[in-house]
Parts: sequence; structure tokens; C-alpha cells
Amino acid sequence: MKRIPTGIPGLDELIEGGFPKGSVILLTGTCGTGKTLTSLQFLWYGIQQNENGVYISFEEPIEEVKKYSKLFGWDFEKAEKEGKAILVRYDPFHVEDIIELVTSSVRKINAKRLVIDSISALGMYIRDPSEVRRTIFNLLMNVYKLGCTTILTSEMLPDQIQLSRFGVEEFIVDGVIVFYYTKIDSYFARALTVWKMRYTHHSQKIHPYKITENGIVVFPHEESAIAHKV
Repeated sequence: MKRIPTGIPGLDELIEGGFPKGSVILLTGTCGTGKTLTSLQFLWYGIQQNENGVYISFEEPIEEVKKYSKLFGWDFEKAEKEGKAILVRYDPFHVEDIIELVTSSVRKINAKRLVIDSISALGMYIRDPSEVRRTIFNLLMNVYKLGCTTILTSEMLPDQIQLSRFGVEEFIVDGVIVFYYTKIDSYFARALTVWKMRYTHHSQKIHPYKITENGIVVFPHEESAIAHKV
């Protein structure tokens, strides 16, 4: 099984060296856990390895994404001009055109990495839960055909039991990484766990991570105190 390094220090140690090539990985957690940052870091690392990348935003304006990325030294505007990246915001109100947008963007630059951030936004415009699930299923089936190694993000509500907003994403994807941001005594701590990862002997512990000036850093040899609260 060929592995795709994530570019997240410490994370690859938990998953046998990286994501399985061509897999779709769900990053899920509450607001403020760093899911978008992780996905951008994954995309930027790929660009440095000559793996072009596409970032589809359903919520955040792209100019804000680029400005945020520059805080960590990731110049996506330059990468776009060089034909190595495409970053685009798509209004999920026109959900019927999403598949075409994703497909054309990936093929235009022969992208090897893809990020869709965040799938939860679909629920803002599609009221019927069964229709939301059908849309997500169709989108992901088409993503698999593209052969990209893909990150999909989803919001979890506080105290939510299921791993994703609509309760279907985690069953379709190859891997799920859950991000936690929880109060421990007098401070808030961040941690993550690899909930599942197909074709992979992965860690089953909850590991701390930090958001640094260089992005996300995971501590694979440590276990978070959050483990006693989850």
C-alpha cells in the first residue's frame, strides 16, 4: 500500500507513514480544533512535493483562506499563479454543480491532493436529511473516481455522539480523524485520535497536538489527559 505523507509532524507515525494513496479522509471535530489548518498544511506540503492540490471551500472566502495561510508561510496565491494549486469558494446553494466543479478543477492541474472544507455547509441549504446524505454520497463516489488523496472536513456539535454532522460521512470514507478541544481543570487542551483508517495499523490512543507558527504538530509518543474525559 503506497502511503501519502501528510506533512503534519507526528501524524504519520500514527498511521504507518501517511494516508493510503487515493483514500478519502474525514477530519471531524468541534469549532476551533484546527481542521481547516490541518487540511491546508496537507495541501501545502503536497505542493512542495510536486503534487498539485485543489481546495474547495463551502464557507470561508478564499481571500481569507490565503491570508490565514500566509501566517504559516504558505503562499497559495503564488502556487496558483504557478499552476500548482486551485483554491475556490463554492456556494453550496447550487449543490447540483459541485461535482462538475471538483472534477474540472482536479483535471485542470492534474491534482493529486484535494480538500473539501466543510461538508457540513450542505445542510444549510438542503433541509431534507435523506437528500443531504444522497448528495454527500454522490459527491464522494465521484471524488473516489478522481484518484486524489482527499481530506473532507465536517463539524461536530458539542456533546454530539455521532462523528459527523449528518451521520453518513464516516461510513463512506476510508479514514476518520477526530479532533478534540476540551477543558481540563483550568485550561483547554487539544488532542486527536485516529478513529479508523483502512489498510492501516493505526494508533488507538488520544494524542495531544499544538498549533504552532509552522502549523499543526502532533505528539505521537504522548497520551492526552483528554482520554480520561472522552
